[in-house]
Amino acid sequence: MVGICTDMPGSPDEILRALADPERLSIAGALARSPMRARDLAASLDISMPRVRKHLNRLSANGIVRAGDDRATYRLDAETLRWAAEQVGPPRDTGLALGAADDDEEAVLRAFFRDGRLVEIPAKESKRRIVLERIAIEFDPGVRYDEKEVNAIVARFFNDHAALRRYLVDSRFLERDHGVYWRAGGRVDV
Repeated sequence: MVGICTDMPGSPDEILRALADPERLSIAGALARSPMRARDLAASLDISMPRVRKHLNRLSANGIVRAGDDRATYRLDAETLRWAAEQVGPPRDTGLALGAADDDEEAVLRAFFRDGRLVEIPAKESKRRIVLERIAIEFDPGVRYDEKEVNAIVARFFNDHAALRRYLVDSRFLERDHGVYWRAGGRVDV
């Protein structure tokens, strides 16, 4: 029954308790870098298979980890962690809520986002990279997206989704091949 997801994350408290175990946190950290099979997790983290299965069950039950279509590969569900963080914390300033790493990034994000939407694509490359990196966080590493999915994600931020998608590819935050896109750069937000 490893990896059976209910599509409903646990409460923020349950999610935090699930991650409080050092082995489960190590598993979540490994899956944040890339999707993996249970046996690969066991080998790379030096944890027995029965314990890995037990931990994956707990992480899956709380929506932190999801099984892939092959039912053998697992990935971290960053959306569950974002949701839990939003539930437990008071609203934060716009720049910080958007994922700013420092004061300079926060200033850029505040200047170019209003109510979570991009008001314009910055002309200056250094500012544009900060904005694009923030949007790239929406794409999970290791996941393949078709063009329709990419358009839907970027359209949440900006009406001209084609231009924004092109900037993401040109700036190497996304790669594409025959209409399939994947995350290729930027920070991993967990």
